[in-house]
Amino acid sequence: MFHLNILHYIRTVNKSRKRLPYSERQAKRTNKTNPQNSVLVLISVSIQWACADTRTVTHELLRTGSDACYYSNNLSRTSAASTNVSSSPPHNSIPLSTGYFLRRKYDGGRKMALIPSQILRVAILLSYFSILCNYKAIDMPAHQTYGGSWKFLTFIDLVIQAVFFGVCVLTDLSSLLTKGSASMEQERQLRKLISLRDWMMAVLAFPVGAFVVTMFWTLYVYDRDLVYPRLLDNFIPQWLNHGMHTTVLPFIVIEMRTTHHRYPSRTCGLFAVCMFAVGYVVWMCWVHSMTGVWVYPLLEHIGPMARILFFICLTALISVYYVLGEILNNYIWDSSKSTLESDKTKTD
Repeated sequence: MFHLNILHYIRTVNKSRKRLPYSERQAKRTNKTNPQNSVLVLISVSIQWACADTRTVTHELLRTGSDACYYSNNLSRTSAASTNVSSSPPHNSIPLSTGYFLRRKYDGGRKMALIPSQILRVAILLSYFSILCNYKAIDMPAHQTYGGSWKFLTFIDLVIQAVFFGVCVLTDLSSLLTKGSASMEQERQLRKLISLRDWMMAVLAFPVGAFVVTMFWTLYVYDRDLVYPRLLDNFIPQWLNHGMHTTVLPFIVIEMRTTHHRYPSRTCGLFAVCMFAVGYVVWMCWVHSMTGVWVYPLLEHIGPMARILFFICLTALISVYYVLGEILNNYIWDSSKSTLESDKTKTD
């Protein structure tokens, strides 16, 4: 009897409740957060995690129709308003839907990323230290022969990347310590560090890193025994292999996207890159003359003339990567500058 009374009460309330018009019900339904849209937004934000501008991410949230709740500068909760595609987010606001604290702020003409570039550099530097320590701890026969680990371009590239990101972290610390200082000597030392950082990025970090990643995986897919024999699987775990031959390129692209680097003149840059390539070729030939064994098994299967042609092609390829790095750097920062200028024009 009690259950019947409850059912009768529910039916009475439902009948007395005023039914909304169809247009209002549709508007209320579209204002609800779509889980699929939220997933797409999170994927889009994850792709842009190191280089996204707050305005881009926020308008992506608005475009997909997701409800966004914002905090003001003092992190006090504001009232959640219904999302409108044509409306703009409040200034200096932080969208909670992304899972990151964003700040719509420009520092010296640079857009602030979701994660500060200084933290990224420290994390990447620590990862390279971990990779190098784990690699050196491996007891491989190749490490006991003439040249040790230094005869492999992969190990040389890891050292280059670690030194480069070490210079980046040192530059960030120097910039932080000299901020607000009137000492001309400190500013001069900081400019030297920035010049060294930019030169290493242009001449060594990007072209050598891109060359190692692309050449290794191209030869690995074609015939892994030419560059990475199956015997090495007993010594080097898969995660360490990817740390040496895969993550190098994404790390250097993230660095290029988060920080502007001034490239030297193309003639000087290409000359330095070619000198590095020729120096490594001479080093490989010297190791072969001392041990009678080539560093890479690929060189054992080709003749002397083909080997010379192979070295010339590799030198040309690493020079191409230098030019591609310069083009990519100019494209990223020219487009960012034009976007910033257009945003300032709209604001004015």
